[in-house]
Amino acid sequence: MVTVVVVINILISLVLLYVASRVRKLKQRLARLTNIFIAAERSSHRVLYGAPVAISTGQRNVHNLRQTNQSPQIQIQRVRQIFSLLALGQQVWRRNFLRLRSKPLKKRK
Repeated sequence: MVTVVVVINILISLVLLYVASRVRKLKQRLARLTNIFIAAERSSHRVLYGAPVAISTGQRNVHNLRQTNQSPQIQIQRVRQIFSLLALGQQVWRRNFLRLRSKPLKKRK
């Protein structure tokens, strides 16, 4: 009877020893993963630390460019309108001029 208890205790001890070794390996893997994640976080923090300032600076620059670009755009639009009016005037003038030319002149008596 004692030998059965001793054998069962040895088997339980071996199983627990195996479980302990697996838990130890898992702990080592988790420690390595933790170190990798910490290194990645530090690296990304170094890279992205200045991003908010750079983004806001970029937004201000884009805003300023849009403001300075707006005036030439308005001027270009006005010049296009002037050319459109000139083209329309030219068409009207041609129509009227051709009508006047095509009518025969009346002779005076």
